[in-house]
Amino acid sequence: MAKDPYKILGIKRDATDAEIRKAYRALAKKHHPDLNKGNKASAENFKEISAANALLTDKELRAQYDTGKVDASGNQKNPFAGGGMGQNGMGGAGMGGMGQGDMADLFSSLFGMQMGGRSGHPYTRHSQPQKGADIRYQLEITLPEAVAGAVKHVRMSDGKSLKISIPAGTNDEAVLRLRGKGSAGVAGGPNGDAKVTIKVKPHKHLRRDGDNLRLELPITLKEAVLGAKIQVPTPTGKLSLKIAAGSSSGKTLRLKGKGLKRKSGGNGDLLVRLMIVLPKDMPKELEKAVESIENDENPRLSIQF
Repeated sequence: MAKDPYKILGIKRDATDAEIRKAYRALAKKHHPDLNKGNKASAENFKEISAANALLTDKELRAQYDTGKVDASGNQKNPFAGGGMGQNGMGGAGMGGMGQGDMADLFSSLFGMQMGGRSGHPYTRHSQPQKGADIRYQLEITLPEAVAGAVKHVRMSDGKSLKISIPAGTNDEAVLRLRGKGSAGVAGGPNGDAKVTIKVKPHKHLRRDGDNLRLELPITLKEAVLGAKIQVPTPTGKLSLKIAAGSSSGKTLRLKGKGLKRKSGGNGDLLVRLMIVLPKDMPKELEKAVESIENDENPRLSIQF
């Protein structure tokens, strides 16, 4: 018999969705098979944790569990469990005077039961087909992978390997649904789905701004002073960029249509912010040249508070 999912995750029965997710992530990280190779106990714990999370994050299934309609495995409980059987295999009083046809209709409508024919046992239970439980998984990807799209292979708690195609422009916290890749159905019902929550890791130089991308691009002092035509690395390939002579650090150049695809059509822009990087070993000639330069005005005069 499966254990109480609340006890498995170490949470209270009135736990919120956020509390369930937090408890699951902490335990799944601790017992993940990839971090505990060869440890059968951790592998079993990981399966229990994943199953408990799948049940409790399915609002309908959780409600049925809380009201005793399904067990910890998500299967319907026997409506006659614990009850004695009276004459003709039926429970106690309250049903007298009902014919077999009436009983068949009643049981069929209430519990999905059907009455047998003349041969065999008169009361045979037929479970109603039910969809299997959904499996939830969190997948961390890089921002370049989210921008350009990617294909990932992950191993689920039941040992299955799933191929996940991540569309270009996927948002952080987006949920990808893989239909039929969840737990097996009951009594011939369809399989559940795998729901994959995407977590996008921040990038040192790149960030998302709606449909636009913002890139902090390191350039040399020589490129800034004299100007240059350079190749800019992006998640989807290199782009050519012209830097005007005398460009200041912090200047932003816009490459139209080189951002993310818009739902309304077209693409956002790539905004490239120039960041001058001085050489580690400053040449003496450069120091002398800089000493001889005098700015026309104080560049900090524009700052007001």
